[in-house]
Amino acid sequence: MSDTFVFFGINIPIIPVAWLLAKILAVFGGVMSLAAVLTWAERKGAAIIQDRIGPNRAKIIGNFRLFGIFHLMADGLKLFFKEDLVPQHVSKTLFWVAPLLAFVPAMMGFAIIPFGQSFSWNGYTFHLSVIDPGNGMGMLYPMAIAALAVYGIFTASWASNNKYSMLSGMRGTAHMVSYEIGLSLAVIAIFLQAGAYDPHEIIQAQSGLWNVFAQPLGFIVFFICAFAETNRLPFDFAEGESEIVAGFLTEFSGMKLGLLWLSEYIHMITVSALIVTLYFGGWSIPFVANPGPILSIVAFGIKLLFFCWVFIWVRWTLPRFRYDQLMFLGWKVMLPIGFANLILCAWLIYRSVA
Repeated sequence: MSDTFVFFGINIPIIPVAWLLAKILAVFGGVMSLAAVLTWAERKGAAIIQDRIGPNRAKIIGNFRLFGIFHLMADGLKLFFKEDLVPQHVSKTLFWVAPLLAFVPAMMGFAIIPFGQSFSWNGYTFHLSVIDPGNGMGMLYPMAIAALAVYGIFTASWASNNKYSMLSGMRGTAHMVSYEIGLSLAVIAIFLQAGAYDPHEIIQAQSGLWNVFAQPLGFIVFFICAFAETNRLPFDFAEGESEIVAGFLTEFSGMKLGLLWLSEYIHMITVSALIVTLYFGGWSIPFVANPGPILSIVAFGIKLLFFCWVFIWVRWTLPRFRYDQLMFLGWKVMLPIGFANLILCAWLIYRSVA
């Protein structure tokens, strides 16, 4: 049996293409499924923190309720069949495009993240990330893609054509500028220490000591900025339902609203994966030199779920900051700390090689 097939006169290897398609389907399905489960975990976690029951009624057969997990199916069916209202005053083309501008970058950001250890079989090397290493992009790719998410918020705000939504778009754009520089400085320090910006090499560089211990200042900056990056409490100024109704979400309904909601959870998953990769050794396990693909995937999944829970925990614990407080925090606290961490990292590297 041939290892290639001919497509428009081009010989294409079967195994690498099949592996790529399998990874795309696995990552897309896994992230979408986890995002859906997180909507249930958000409600259940909020209930635990607020000392109430939370989702517990939805069931399919008899009394089999399973902690209300079937609320996921009920929510999906409700959004799918709910009337999709398009107000007369909106910009209709942008109104349809905005949910996709929020959803697609959130999903694409996960493509570079290694969710397990690479392995070899039959003369091929299989990397457990959708985009294989050596492509030249490395961790610059998710940072660039994440910055595009604000276009979804701003487009939804502009298309909605009302004052609350416009305030939301202005808030989202301004607060992205305020935290993005500090977040980028924290990541640059990781690149310096690892000597590379490929995520596989960054994970290998943490085999002796995780970056959360090697660069605690950088982790604090990245972790705080991550909440602004995902537009979640205590920095959910673009939504701010107690101040601007629901911001960019105000005019949306049906599956458009569903996509915008899912985008937030997918973005939360991607940012959690970045935290795990950059600061907590990715798929690696302490004191285990070669965990193998299965065990490494399990380790990565546990770390990822932990940080997803942290995002939920913080949302239902801290109140929303004032808008000016985030601007102060971004420009006058996170930016100087990010610079100090970068300079300290560069100095320590210089001392080690001098």
